[in-house]
Amino acid sequence: MRMKILYSLLLSLLVLFAVPAAQAQQQDLELAREYFSQGDYAKAEALYAKLINDQRLFHVVYPDYLKTLLARRDYKEAEKLVRKTMKRYPGNPGYEVDLGLVYQASGDKAAAEKQFDRLLENISPEAVIAVANVFMQHDLFDYAEKTYQRGRQLSNDQAAYTRPLIALYAYRQKTDKLIPEVLNLLQENESELGYVQSRLQNSLQEEKNFDLLENELILRVQQNPDKLAYNEMLIWLYIQRKDFYSALMQARAVDKRTRSGGTRVMDLGAISLKNDDYQGAIEAFQYIVEEYPEGPYYLPARQRLINAREAQVQNTFPVSQAKIQALIADYEALLNEVGRRPETVEVLQHMAGLYAFYLDDKEKAIALLQEAISMPRADPALVADSKLTLGDIYLLKGEPWESTLLYSQVEKSQKETPIGHEAKLRNARLSYYKGDFELAQAHLDILKLATSREIANDAMDLSLLITDNTGLDTSTVAMEEYAAIDLLIFQNKMQEALTALDVMLQKYPGHSLTDEIYFQKASIYERRGEFGKAVENLQQIVGNPQYDILSDDALYRMAYIYEENLKEKEKAQQLYNDLLVKHQGSIYAAEARKRFRKLRGDALN
Repeated sequence: MRMKILYSLLLSLLVLFAVPAAQAQQQDLELAREYFSQGDYAKAEALYAKLINDQRLFHVVYPDYLKTLLARRDYKEAEKLVRKTMKRYPGNPGYEVDLGLVYQASGDKAAAEKQFDRLLENISPEAVIAVANVFMQHDLFDYAEKTYQRGRQLSNDQAAYTRPLIALYAYRQKTDKLIPEVLNLLQENESELGYVQSRLQNSLQEEKNFDLLENELILRVQQNPDKLAYNEMLIWLYIQRKDFYSALMQARAVDKRTRSGGTRVMDLGAISLKNDDYQGAIEAFQYIVEEYPEGPYYLPARQRLINAREAQVQNTFPVSQAKIQALIADYEALLNEVGRRPETVEVLQHMAGLYAFYLDDKEKAIALLQEAISMPRADPALVADSKLTLGDIYLLKGEPWESTLLYSQVEKSQKETPIGHEAKLRNARLSYYKGDFELAQAHLDILKLATSREIANDAMDLSLLITDNTGLDTSTVAMEEYAAIDLLIFQNKMQEALTALDVMLQKYPGHSLTDEIYFQKASIYERRGEFGKAVENLQQIVGNPQYDILSDDALYRMAYIYEENLKEKEKAQQLYNDLLVKHQGSIYAAEARKRFRKLRGDALN
């Protein structure tokens, strides 16, 4: 009993003395770190030299002590510290890397490389990850890569360490090495397609990287014709490049080989149409119609095929009345083939738009839309869209009160949906046409936060147009006149609009709306097929440095007209190049680059 009491007393005394000692050491450690942060390395070294001898603190003190010695350029003491530590903890590769770092800091690059190479020569398979991590912690990325490659040698497995190498190459933007590595991963496991695409996404900012990936993929497709993942990657690459036609050709080839029902081709058709590649969309939907007449995509493909032709006709100026009539005949043939049923509501809507906006037969258009709206079991979204088109036609007739009634119905019934937001946008535009800019802005401020990027962008564009030209020190009279001209253009009263725009140029010289006026005039002349006059008006914007906001829009449009309408390829190429040089961040940059390369004669497959 007496011994137990004595032992407890002794233990209490030890704890009593140990606590202040530990507190003192902690204070010294914090003080040393403070000296180091202030650049007082001599005082920091003195404290670390004392603390390093405490076994319990060694692992905490060692890295800071080594940094301090290197900061003081005391390379001999640093080497001594590392060698002593290597003896104390043999087999820890981190300390072996530290020795190389000491040599490197001292300027002895050869000794450092020799140390690192010796480490890699003697490394065990189990230590590969740990050593690579240590190298990366010290930004020795080349040696981290060598470590993984050495690991492959040791395991005799060229697929080993693929993911860490991919991460390393992606971080260092070594796309030339990243590409074969991710494709090797895909060769081993085709289900990694999504991971591979996400890894490559950020590496395809430069044209040369597109070319590298394309060449590697084409080679692998030829060598591994049964690896569908490589074909899928090639399709994905062409879509990233906005080369939708090449993507379609590849998708058709895969579909013919696999007879997979045309899903990929159908998707490519939709993407092409959304990106204004009308010919690509036409060929995609035509393929589905011809290859799968009994398939589930036949009806939507038949309809989308005419939609794509319609978009092509509407954007080929001047618009051909004969082709509009042919489109209506195609829609009628489709209705005769499949019948008037809920699935064809969209067909009725498209026919109505053609009758109203191109053939000036508004009553026929209204009848078709009323038929669509009253169709039993029709998709509510399609019915709502038909109501929006009907609202547009009433605006075309000069009955804005009927328009806003229909827009508001859709806005109320389709709250917080894309079509509901579209209805609100049309109400905002109607308020703008009437010169009620305050009400228009109230709608637009809400729409700027819309989930649909297209609607949010349209709202932002109209909002900026209003705010830029109705400032506190600016009369709204000019803006009201311009908005009224916008309505004339919507109503296809082009000559009236042109006359009014010319009046504005004379009436308000130097007004902030001048660039918008020239751009509108150019658009009208382009739609009328008067391409020379369109270019003249666009040149007024491009040639005046004051018109910075629309300069890239005007430059792209000029290049497009020279290429597609005036057939002056050299002039178009020069203008596309000007856009790429002067407006690198333009939304037209990707398309301009593709067109420039095509005109230059680059192979686009």
